Amino acid sequence: MPTTDTMTESLARLAAVIESRLPARGGNPDASYVARLLHKGPDAFLKKIGEEACEVVMAAKDADHGGDTAKIVYEVADLWFHTMVALAHYGLSPTDVVAELDRRAGTSGIEEKALRKVKAHEADPAASAP
Repeated sequence: MPTTDTMTESLARLAAVIESRLPARGGNPDASYVARLLHKGPDAFLKKIGEEACEVVMAAKDADHGGDTAKIVYEVADLWFHTMVALAHYGLSPTDVVAELDRRAGTSGIEEKALRKVKAHEADPAASAP
C-alpha cells in the first residue's frame, strides 16, 4: 500500500498536469484530452463526472455478485481524475478536499449533516418554512 506521502505526491503531480492544461495556461485542446474537456467547459467535464460516478456504482454492484473488485478501483480512478479536472477549472485542488476531510475528521456524519441543516436554515430561514 502506498504511503500517505506517495499518495499526496501522486495527486499533486496529477493536479499540476491538469492545471497546466487549463485554457488560461495555454492548454491545447487538439493535443490533450484534459485541455479538450476544459475547453468545452463545465458541461463536458460535469457530464463525465456523472458518467464515472454511475460506473463506480455499477462496478460495486457487480462486485457484490462476484465481479472483479479491481473494476471498482479503475472506475474510482476515472471518477477522481474527472473530479480533479473540475477542481482545477474552479481554481481548487486536491489539497482543498483533503483539508475539508481533515476538518471533518472525528465528527459524526450524523452530527455533520444536522449542523449543515442548521447553517442552511440560519442562512435562509424562508427556504425551510412550510
